[in-house]
Amino acid sequence: MTSSAPRIEATADVDPSAEIGPGSTVWHLAQVREDARIGAECIIGRGAYVGPGVRLGDRVKLQNHALVYEPAVLEDGVFVGPAAVLTNDLYPRSVDPDGKLKRGDDWHARGVTLREGCSIGGRAVLVAGVTVGRWALVAAGAVVHRDVPDHALVAGVPARRIKWVGRAGEPLAPDGPQRWRCPRTGETYTESASGTLTRDA
Repeated sequence: MTSSAPRIEATADVDPSAEIGPGSTVWHLAQVREDARIGAECIIGRGAYVGPGVRLGDRVKLQNHALVYEPAVLEDGVFVGPAAVLTNDLYPRSVDPDGKLKRGDDWHARGVTLREGCSIGGRAVLVAGVTVGRWALVAAGAVVHRDVPDHALVAGVPARRIKWVGRAGEPLAPDGPQRWRCPRTGETYTESASGTLTRDA
């Protein structure tokens, strides 16, 4: 892990209470809100938004104009493509039933959780409260409204699993009954009867 100081461009808006880890870069016009925690060697792209209290692990990449609303948690090695949105309100309204402008205490924020190594394609939308599993891949433009299993490739509106992917991000090839192999790394995986995938030891 690098020990270099973070790089924050002059046009970025980083709250003084936010923590930016060593070796991380916050590019032009990005906004990092109060009490956000960004790990080491992260990249926060131009115009990206990181909400209050959001947690990013190490080596996370937020591409340009990605929007990560609180209280999202992104584990190590997560990739979020350009203009992807992680929402936080299941029942969004600007006003309450009396017509008054809603405030922070009028609703309960539900964050998206992105597990280690997963990737979110450009312009994908993740609905409040969903979890994307380890090393999963969400296709560009997908709308994710339910949890995504580890190693699943999901696509569409609403998103559905169409393939399995390995840690290299490439689709896995069949390698026998309930068995899969990564064409790039040679790693093998076993699919359970319940439809989950586990990397072999």
